[in-house]
Amino acid sequence: MSLIRFKTQDQAQNPFETVFNDFFEGEFLPGRRHQASGSVPAANIKETEKAYHVELASPGMSKADFKIELDEDLLTIRSEKEIKNEEKSEKEENGTRYTKREFNYTSFVRSFRLPEEVDVANISAKYENGILQLEIPKKELEVKKARQIEIK
Repeated sequence: MSLIRFKTQDQAQNPFETVFNDFFEGEFLPGRRHQASGSVPAANIKETEKAYHVELASPGMSKADFKIELDEDLLTIRSEKEIKNEEKSEKEENGTRYTKREFNYTSFVRSFRLPEEVDVANISAKYENGILQLEIPKKELEVKKARQIEIK
């Protein structure tokens, strides 16, 4: 199973690039990275003899927030959620007046390319305790036996 790769700090070509990335995307401006580029949840991928197990950390979501699609060998997980926080809001019936009201939309798309040995008909998913869990069973591949070719 392969992941789509992104440039990491270890791959930075310019040594100053890492310092600037740490400042603008790190602890000094929390939330900046999330707002500018979106966040992608962390994933664990485990392989056993019978299946691949994918875990995506997505706290605060519900199973209705996810859409999982399979297009040939590309497994795509999408999520979208609207978050509303209201602090000291005043509402009027005819014209709405807000003292302060904050809202946010969270979304992500995560894709995985599946290997040939995957049994796509039996992929299953569940969402529990903030973690989306996918089980991707393997199918038995035919072992091609060596054979001798007759010369005519």
